[in-house]
Amino acid sequence: MPEYEFVDVYVPRGVTRKETARLLTDHAEYGHWELYRLTLMRDGSRRVRLRRRIIRQVRATW
Repeated sequence: MPEYEFVDVYVPRGVTRKETARLLTDHAEYGHWELYRLTLMRDGSRRVRLRRRIIRQVRATW
């Protein structure tokens, strides 16, 4: 079963959809994050949860 780490990003209501998409694209491209959940709040702000897989290296014993 893969393990993931999560980060929450809060986007205020004054930020446009285009700017939000660019922000999330930057996170995905440079930080290897993927969208896990996006919640649109009643006041127009967005709460975004991103995740990325934790890759554990196995120690080789020779």
